[in-house]
Amino acid sequence: MALSGQPDVDIAAEVGTAAEAIECCRTLKPNVVLLDLNLPDGSGIDAARTIRVECPETRVIALTAYADDAYVLALADAGARGYLLKNSTDAEIVGAVRRVAAGESAFTGAATDVLLKRARGETDDLDELTEREREVLQHVASGLTNREVGHVLGISDRTAQAHLSHIFEKLGVASRTEAVTVGLQRRLIRLAKPDGGAEA
Repeated sequence: MALSGQPDVDIAAEVGTAAEAIECCRTLKPNVVLLDLNLPDGSGIDAARTIRVECPETRVIALTAYADDAYVLALADAGARGYLLKNSTDAEIVGAVRRVAAGESAFTGAATDVLLKRARGETDDLDELTEREREVLQHVASGLTNREVGHVLGISDRTAQAHLSHIFEKLGVASRTEAVTVGLQRRLIRLAKPDGGAEA
């Protein structure tokens, strides 16, 4: 609705899933994609990463309800060129699309501050997982279920789920895949080997 009627904007398509967004980028090659992070079939962060690799001419603006530092960093790493909250005004959305289409970035002021903090090496406080949380996340990266994680660590599957919920909150993610992706990017965990160990 914010973009409809703008003389310099053509809406190529509207879709409801990550798979549809990726396929539209492949076939329609839009200049800009407004990408929701909360998608029914997967992570918006993963979709942004796929679009960056397969459709480099398409620039992604993340549209999210999460004003979270970890999300900003994960999206920047995934190649997003903008970061908007869902309470943004129509003018802010239109302005962001125009800037990103012109080759600029469109991060909110708070998001820009986060990126500057990382550039200065001041984001270590975002990675404060406890030793137990790192263990849980490492086992999740190995493909274990909550019940299996609990068995390995000698805790209940309910406790394992509680640890995982805390990990989601601290990393600013909404799925196991995103948690593992961010954990690897931040070097909180190591890549799991097929035998269940971890590579250095």
